[in-house]
Amino acid sequence: MDSLGLAEPAPHRIRLALKSELAAIRAIEREAAQRFAGTAEAWIAQDPPAPEALLDARLEAGGLWVACLDGEEPIAALRFRPLEGGLYIEQLDVLPKFAGLRLGAALLDRAEEVARLAGLPALLLSTFRDIPWNAPWYGRIGFAVIDVLSPELEALRSEHLARGLDESRRVFMRRDIHQPYTAG
Repeated sequence: MDSLGLAEPAPHRIRLALKSELAAIRAIEREAAQRFAGTAEAWIAQDPPAPEALLDARLEAGGLWVACLDGEEPIAALRFRPLEGGLYIEQLDVLPKFAGLRLGAALLDRAEEVARLAGLPALLLSTFRDIPWNAPWYGRIGFAVIDVLSPELEALRSEHLARGLDESRRVFMRRDIHQPYTAG
């Protein structure tokens, strides 16, 4: 534990996913969803993972990353895409037996690096308000609730509603990216 009582980061390697890992990433998503069993969002445990075609598209665009421990087998995955001048986090999954090792936070830090290099101002996401490993966790690592949604985020909320998500239980969040200072 560090001085704040947080688990020390596990030794890991974060890298772009490989095409040969798409099935493994879907399995990570499926297993991570089991954490929702017994919550108000238990239906997620039965929801199918992202289609391989979507994962392939994100991979081709550079928006599919994995974390690996002790070798090269992925145990966590992050999927994102550009949206509203930032990077929108579509999905972050960690195999439950590796929860608490700060792998999710490390993947988000890598996404922040990608955004910073692209000159983008923020990471954005939508998540469940009251699930402990959703909005409360994101809040602890620097995300803040967005009170007024832009038209692009409102459109995304409409997509969520069309898919059957209860948006009254969800929030959109943002973590600003601090661009390095350059003397001018």
